[in-house]
Amino acid sequence: MSIKVMTLHLPDSMAKKLGAVARAEGLPISEVLREGIENHLAARCSDEGFKERLRKVHKEDRDVLNDLGIED
Repeated sequence: MSIKVMTLHLPDSMAKKLGAVARAEGLPISEVLREGIENHLAARCSDEGFKERLRKVHKEDRDVLNDLGIED
């Protein structure tokens, strides 16, 4: 599995809450964040409205690539 390193900017109050949750769970902050992101993605993927918006964006991106002659 490859790993993508990312930077996240949080307000101090959110960072403190996140740190407290991680300590209470005995987990690294990065693991708490990964779990939260995974839950967010799962919720989005079960939302039909979101899936339709994602399909629309994907089609628009394909259309732009076609217009630029990059993709057929």
